[in-house]
Amino acid sequence: MHTRSDEFESATASLAADGWCVIQGLMSPAETLALTNECLAMHDAQQLKPARVGADRDQTLLRGDSTHWFESDALSAPQQAFADRIDTLRIELSRSLMLGLVDSESHYAVYQPGAGYARHLDQLRNNDARVVSAVFYLNDAWQEAQGGALRLHLADHSHRDIYPHAGTLLLFLSAQFEHEVLPATRDRMSIACWMRQRAIGATC
Repeated sequence: MHTRSDEFESATASLAADGWCVIQGLMSPAETLALTNECLAMHDAQQLKPARVGADRDQTLLRGDSTHWFESDALSAPQQAFADRIDTLRIELSRSLMLGLVDSESHYAVYQPGAGYARHLDQLRNNDARVVSAVFYLNDAWQEAQGGALRLHLADHSHRDIYPHAGTLLLFLSAQFEHEVLPATRDRMSIACWMRQRAIGATC
């Protein structure tokens, strides 16, 4: 059973202090498994497409994942459950940290063995809409020896490796942290999500 909005109090404090945090319990184990099964089924049915980068959605050798974007007007039941929980988190982060977050965008991402994503920043060039990056992992019984960590590069030139264990949610400020996805020895599944503000210069 999910609790009231202050369930995210520690995540909000960590994001304010450090710019990033890892939290557990966003989704129930059953909800996480439903997302995992759907992502796997879509991947097996070749419904995920090679990922592209930047505002122009260019294909690149810098990243090796395949993705399927969630369509807000056509969400499956597992996707709707995720969207509802992300919305609760978005509203709480926006209220507590005065971030002006108005919406979010999400997609499934699958990296096949050996694929990765070179070091990069999530905020797009000439577009400041993305404020908070969120990655929710879908990999049951992941072993660290299998690789696949997201390596978050910190301001002091150190880094943190976050392994893609099912149910883990990583949050970080999109404009602040360069990061990369290290190759794994098995398929690596996640949902990538960006909480957004209205871009400067955008019109209603």
